Amino acid sequence: MLASRSKVEGLISIPTSEQKTQCYLLCCRFTKFYLPVNIVRFDERTGNIFFLAGEENDIEIYPNGKWRYIR
Repeated sequence: MLASRSKVEGLISIPTSEQKTQCYLLCCRFTKFYLPVNIVRFDERTGNIFFLAGEENDIEIYPNGKWRYIR
């Protein structure tokens, strides 16, 4: 039985290169409009990045680099 990547001792989950690129592009987009990037958090359970910019821009970035507004 294979253990998930985040539960295997000695291995840590890291964002994909697509996620890192998309996160950078979103940071550039929101700061261009003078909105602060408040939180960027990698969720090891899902492999998604949670991104909060301004007061109401909640975004989830998937491992393939695609993203969506949460609310």
